[in-house]
Amino acid sequence: MINYSGNKITLRSIICIVLIINISCNNSNPKKEKIVSKEGMIFVPGGNFEMGGDNDEARQDEYPKHVVTISSFWMDESEVTNAEFKKFVDETGYITTAERKIDWQEIKKILPPNTPKPHDSLLSPASLVFKETSVSNLNDYSKWWSLIRNANWRQPFGPGSNIDDKENYPVVHISWEDANEYCKWSGKRLPTEAEFEYASRGGKINNIYSWGNEKVDIGELKANIWEGEFPTKNNINDKFYYASPIKSFKPNNYGIYDIAGNVWEWCFDWYHANYYSMLPKTGSLNPKGPNSSYDPAEPFSKKKVIRGGSFLCNDSYCSGYRNAARMKTTPDSSSLHTGFRTVVSAQ
Repeated sequence: MINYSGNKITLRSIICIVLIINISCNNSNPKKEKIVSKEGMIFVPGGNFEMGGDNDEARQDEYPKHVVTISSFWMDESEVTNAEFKKFVDETGYITTAERKIDWQEIKKILPPNTPKPHDSLLSPASLVFKETSVSNLNDYSKWWSLIRNANWRQPFGPGSNIDDKENYPVVHISWEDANEYCKWSGKRLPTEAEFEYASRGGKINNIYSWGNEKVDIGELKANIWEGEFPTKNNINDKFYYASPIKSFKPNNYGIYDIAGNVWEWCFDWYHANYYSMLPKTGSLNPKGPNSSYDPAEPFSKKKVIRGGSFLCNDSYCSGYRNAARMKTTPDSSSLHTGFRTVVSAQ
């Protein structure tokens, strides 16, 4: 018999307690791993490729070109649709960033010191919506973007709009945070920037676009982009002014649709303008991006990578549908032309 502070504990009591604990642990239901469905996904075989700028349209952050090795993975054959995102929201009750009031205490962390607080009306739930306009300066994107209150994935153009009969369109007004939450629910993840470019190239060597090297406006229609003078006039040769239904254009060599044009797509990585210069010259295996973000144009803002271009891209503006083209924005931002797709590692 053992005595602790006047309390008598028999050896039999100790054995009983241990047995009860063991039985409880053994009988507890182990957490079942979510079975990840690969329906609607394409197998992308691993390999080596040269990542980075291919032609004179390449920007400084696309250099130096470097060798990357990618392990095999599965990728959604098209962007996540309104129907798929609705299922996630219905099951979880998730509220997107565009549907929430902006937290000034959080947003000022990425702004220059002493930035004055805006009027409360500007902190209401809102998202960016495109408007056609005439401009003389293509660097002033505020001319064609409007922050519309209560614009979100359910009502892409603001109050009065909806997504009725658009179940097979890519979901938009999605932030990186929203996309990441969807990934957690589905058991999948966002592609790394390297995986996205590798998949976009479709196994071809040094091709400028996902379909090859032929200019986007030559021959058959290749992607949903802006046709005409941006942002003044869209000729709509591809029949779509805004986003198009998924699979409206031919897939690339891997069978992946809309990896160029239609909507920008979130990647896992932080954006750093000099990231490619930081990588080993001997090559990289499955790079996942830098540990921190740096955009020399807005050094106070932490940004994530977006890839693929959108229906607003053309050669005179951003040519974001090039395989190597990099773009970036803050992880809590959303807009009319930003969506995502998911991947699953093959191992």
